[in-house]
Amino acid sequence: MCSPEEALLQLEEAFLATLALVNTHILQPLLLAGDPSEPRAQECLQLLRQLHRNSLQLWHLTQQSLQSLHRRLRQPRTTGLESLLLLGSADRILQVHLEYIESYTSCVVVQVFQQVAKRKREYWHTQCRLLQKHLSGVSFEGPVDALLARLLHQPLAQHLQQRVLHLLRLRDTLGEGHPAQELVMNATILHGNLQSFLQQALDQAAATQALWHSLSSRPKDLLCTPAHCLLQDSQDIPVTVTPLRAERVLLFDDTLVLLQGPSVCSFDLRLVWVRPAQDRCTLCILTPEEEFSLCARNPQGQVVWQWKVCQAVCQALRGKKDFPVLGAGPAPSKPPACRSMAYTFRAEGRLCRATYEGEWCLGRPHGKGTLKWPDGRNHVGNFRRGLEHGFGIYLVPKATEDKFDCYKCHWDEGRMCGYGICEYGSEEVYKGYFQAGLRHGFGVLDSAPQAAQPFRYTGHWEKGQRSGYGVQEDSNRGERYIGMWQADQRHGPGVVVTQAGVCYQGTFQADKMVGPGVILSEDDSLYEGTFTRDLTPEGKGKITFPTGFTLEGSFGGGTGRGLYTQGVLDTAALPPDPSSTCKRQLGVDAFPVESRWQGVYGPFWDFVLAGCPGELQEALLGFHVQSPRELRRSQDYLSCGRSCPEDEAGKMEDTLEELLRHREPAALRQHLRQALSSARHPLGKLLRTLMLTFQATYAGIGANKHLQWLAQAEVKQHACELWAAYRGLLQVALQRKGQAPEGESEDAETRDLQAHRLMLPLVLPSFYSELFTLYLLLHEKEDGLYSQGITNLSLFPDTKLLEFLDVHKHLWPLKDLRLTSNQRSSLVRDKCFLSATECLQKIITTVDPREKLEVLEKTYGEIEATVSHVLGREHKLPMDDLLPLLIYVVSRARIQHLGAEIHLIRDMMDPVHMGGLYDFLLTALESCYEHIQKEDMRLRRLPGHWDLRDLC
Repeated sequence: MCSPEEALLQLEEAFLATLALVNTHILQPLLLAGDPSEPRAQECLQLLRQLHRNSLQLWHLTQQSLQSLHRRLRQPRTTGLESLLLLGSADRILQVHLEYIESYTSCVVVQVFQQVAKRKREYWHTQCRLLQKHLSGVSFEGPVDALLARLLHQPLAQHLQQRVLHLLRLRDTLGEGHPAQELVMNATILHGNLQSFLQQALDQAAATQALWHSLSSRPKDLLCTPAHCLLQDSQDIPVTVTPLRAERVLLFDDTLVLLQGPSVCSFDLRLVWVRPAQDRCTLCILTPEEEFSLCARNPQGQVVWQWKVCQAVCQALRGKKDFPVLGAGPAPSKPPACRSMAYTFRAEGRLCRATYEGEWCLGRPHGKGTLKWPDGRNHVGNFRRGLEHGFGIYLVPKATEDKFDCYKCHWDEGRMCGYGICEYGSEEVYKGYFQAGLRHGFGVLDSAPQAAQPFRYTGHWEKGQRSGYGVQEDSNRGERYIGMWQADQRHGPGVVVTQAGVCYQGTFQADKMVGPGVILSEDDSLYEGTFTRDLTPEGKGKITFPTGFTLEGSFGGGTGRGLYTQGVLDTAALPPDPSSTCKRQLGVDAFPVESRWQGVYGPFWDFVLAGCPGELQEALLGFHVQSPRELRRSQDYLSCGRSCPEDEAGKMEDTLEELLRHREPAALRQHLRQALSSARHPLGKLLRTLMLTFQATYAGIGANKHLQWLAQAEVKQHACELWAAYRGLLQVALQRKGQAPEGESEDAETRDLQAHRLMLPLVLPSFYSELFTLYLLLHEKEDGLYSQGITNLSLFPDTKLLEFLDVHKHLWPLKDLRLTSNQRSSLVRDKCFLSATECLQKIITTVDPREKLEVLEKTYGEIEATVSHVLGREHKLPMDDLLPLLIYVVSRARIQHLGAEIHLIRDMMDPVHMGGLYDFLLTALESCYEHIQKEDMRLRRLPGHWDLRDLC
């Protein structure tokens, strides 16, 4: 009796010879038997070629197995059992056998052998009789097509059975603990599983082949493909379909099919979800476009259908049949609820003929995906329950070539909602908020650069129209409108600032000014009354001239007649009207500062009230993108420099943790500085939007002195709102830690003090350029007089200037110089009180009002220190002595635009300093400023020995 290894050798030799015979007498002739004139001949030929290739692979595998057995038997002492291919190459054995089985069953499913046998029946009888002499165990009775099919699978089935028996014998000969025992056992299990798999595949193929005979021609032509292998038929286990109508339900290994007469409705199993119903006999089926139920006659039938459909879905998602048998794959038997797949919608509606590729959940697009329509529209982004939800980019092609609208927005249930950027084919660009698909809330709309009427609107929107407070610049007319809107038209109080310097304020209705208003000309002439559209006074009114004269009466005009009036001209020398400055400041009472930009603050507070969820930060606070114009030039419409949404939750947690760690005053100031400077921090995002609104209002054409009060009030309000925003974030951070809210009862006065003391110095640099420009323009006249005074005083040498300013001589810092008067004059020119002068010059190196006041305090300290050194003792200067010395230091410091600096400090200083030392020093500086403005008149009245030409 031969050993198990010798028996395996003989088995492999016999199988190799069988494969060679089958290949020579069956497969090769089959490849030559195709008739290209038949409709399905090409498909049959492709399947036969694949079967032939797989048969050759099986032959090569068997030959290599045979060779490994020969080596083992020749050199048993040096070659271990692990060298046998049957034991050491399980993956390769499995792959080759599965590929052969799949190609064979595909031929059976589409009835390849029946079609071939029709043409040369006698020839195939002859070939089978030749093979009968060499093959045993194969039945040669029955139709030719059945015989051909048996010749291609029975030898393999018998060979697998014999292999299992011989491997079991080999295992029995090995002793306990033999190192190869596990290898042999694994190989035995593998071949046993191959047997089971082959039998299951044969049964399914036979059932599928039999199915075609029961179908009419149209369903058969549509369904008879190699990919379809029948798993379950409702004629075996009956089910009814509701609400859809179907006579028969067929479950293939890749498709679920409903038949109703000649109509066929098929569903890709990769996009089929199974959900049990409350009724134990009912099974719910979810697909991208249909939802229906399969109702069995009893619970047992429902269980079978549910199990089979679930296993088939799992198998379809893996892309290969389960091994060893259906339902025994490596993945869980329950299909995943979330999948990634492509699908083209067929039903009428907004998605008709659109293709979605991406993530699905329970029959609906859910997660990241791309939706494309045949007309060129496509949406890339996030979906939820079948609708666009979250961030997405939507492209809509225009009629013109290479033009389309690009929407980079956040979406809510299929409509734009939250922050977004839209670049239109017309080259208009909108950046702002949406609601229900329409512009709603704060937003900025830019016209195309080459538009016939270029404009920019920055402000509030309602249901797609400009409504509420907003600013629009008309470049063609050189005008900027600041005020209220309704239904896309100027409506309500408004201010118009022109490039020519003329401004007017009044009430607008339906885009036209109605009723009385105010006109301010470049020379500060003020008209109050009614006027025409071209700003010509008409009707009752009053003109106040820069000199203080007034003209009140009725005004009129006509073509070529100029302006005429009938009224009263008042030239009486009245004292200056304290309200004259207020009258020349526009918009102060018309637009309450706390209500101007609520569309900017609103989304931030929505974010805070929601608990600062990281996933909503982009939708409510906006995202950072590169320049829209750059995107247009590069055509890179699908790029967007956004932070990764998956990281936002973690970043928000870190942000709130930082707030809790920096609550001490010193640490808080530094932390707020960093937060406000960061484009990713909620406070930084809010500040950047406020900067955008400020620039849109007060830069360029808006740089008008008559808007200074409007601007400075806005900056203070922003500081208060940002302080409140910080407090709101802090409360959320405390709540997340389960701690009690801090300072909820903080009154308005305390809140305003904190905003001025802590927040205003931090945010002022962001608005300083535009704000200081307005101060410069408003105080240009006074600063001009001041500059002339500085120029005149700079001609004085130190001693002459000190004497001219009536500084007591015992305070002059000259007594330590033992020089002649000429030497002394030469050496000390512009050197007296040098430390104080250099200190005061630092007032322009900072924008923080408090730091400017600290510079002023140090200047005062330097003056006193110099005087104390001169006197040789500690000395406190009274006001009468301080003022002339301070005038001297100011004149030598030569600070430009000192009037604008003083007024900005006065307006922005911390209220807590009112009436204190800083207030006193600032008042003294104001007195110096006013004194220097008057020096030109004083110098003209000097006696002849004070002639300026002699002072040098």
